Amino acid sequence: MLGKESSVRQQGSERLAERRRLRRRRGLIAFCILVCILMGALVWGLWQPAVRISNIAVYGPPSLGSSGGASADASFAAYAKNAMQGSYFGIIPRNSIFFFPASSIRASILADHLDIAAVSMFRNGLTGISIKTNDRAPIARWCGLAPTEGVEEYCYVFDASGYIFATAASSTQTINPFILYAPLVGETLEPLRTTVLHAERLPHAFDFARQLDTLGGSVIQVILRGDEVDGYLKSGTRIIYILGHENDAFTALVSARENLNLSDGSIEYIDLRFDGKVYLKKKE
Repeated sequence: MLGKESSVRQQGSERLAERRRLRRRRGLIAFCILVCILMGALVWGLWQPAVRISNIAVYGPPSLGSSGGASADASFAAYAKNAMQGSYFGIIPRNSIFFFPASSIRASILADHLDIAAVSMFRNGLTGISIKTNDRAPIARWCGLAPTEGVEEYCYVFDASGYIFATAASSTQTINPFILYAPLVGETLEPLRTTVLHAERLPHAFDFARQLDTLGGSVIQVILRGDEVDGYLKSGTRIIYILGHENDAFTALVSARENLNLSDGSIEYIDLRFDGKVYLKKKE
């Protein structure tokens, strides 16, 4: 009798366990169906015009390579439109306001427009984006390693980091009027996209060149030769000093200014490479 009761209880437990497994299986199936429905609804929602980019606004000055603001805007908007064609894996549209390829748009614009320093993008509601560009500031002209007499120079412009980003036309305006002659980082036949050597020290060298104006000397050329700098004045005088020692060089010049005339061309060169000393040679 007891064995029969034990067998009944065991069968009841097995049936209960089976019902529980069935409930869990049905719950899992229902959950998967719900997830599929939600995912389908999400994908359907992403394809709706209300959340897809249809308006692209561009802000910023036209690039050096463009013919005007309107054409530049149209060009940058075209980069965005091209990058947003199609979909990701055939599921999510690339022009979705939530998933548009901002990094790809930015990289494409920067690759084709060297005169642009940065590209920012912002969402305008659910159907538009704004593209803002910041141009590189042309600090000065770079015209090679050294001036070559009798040869027409082919010059470029570079930004504050020493990055060469465009050729220089006769109408190109730069922050500094003088020309820089200096080696480039690495060996290259094409200066575009390269960087001027010792670019991190150039601001101090350019400050020194501008300071010479206060002493009557207007710099027209700055030449880097290793760790030395030649600054050629409009008068023809050459100022020689050690790169990175601009403060010492200017202090030495100021101390000897009563015996110097930087504007009349009477001095061939002034050597400031030795601390606290000024050596000069007058023209014969």
